[in-house]
Amino acid sequence: MNTVEPIKDPEVIKDVENYLRQKSDRDALLFLYGIYSGFRISDILPMRVRDVKGKEVFVVREQKRGKLRNIPIHKNLKRELDKYVRERKDYEVLFKSRKGTNKPITRQQAYRILNDAGKKFGLALVGTHTMRKTFGYHLYQQTKDIVLVQEVLGHSSPEITKRYIGLTQQSINDAIRRLSF
Repeated sequence: MNTVEPIKDPEVIKDVENYLRQKSDRDALLFLYGIYSGFRISDILPMRVRDVKGKEVFVVREQKRGKLRNIPIHKNLKRELDKYVRERKDYEVLFKSRKGTNKPITRQQAYRILNDAGKKFGLALVGTHTMRKTFGYHLYQQTKDIVLVQEVLGHSSPEITKRYIGLTQQSINDAIRRLSF
């Protein structure tokens, strides 16, 4: 089974963001929301304007585990959210389908948006979970605290988190490259 990988190169993250922004503010915000929050797509898509407008913290009950999460809204995402929701009604979904209803895009549409963007930059395995893995990978790279990342992502062990963010193989490769006698 093929699994998606995090986007490890910050330049590629910026390229994907800029590419999506050219296509649609909604699509760019979807990507930013995922990489700055670490939420699963099932927790992102139902979000409404009222859930983020004027807020400093995301308060979300995860659909998968039922756990209540309070995650600070990153300053870069907050800036984008504030611009995006300024002229929108509180009851509107953030990632509205273009079919004229107040329904969010589907998981499949979110996948298509992200996969298309990934292909433009030579990323073979990109999907909605790429955003969550990218968040986890970069949180670890900046903190070097696998237990913190484990807690934020809601994993049951550090080993799961290491595999999830692609750290185990990368760590092995880096250690072998640094080996000297």
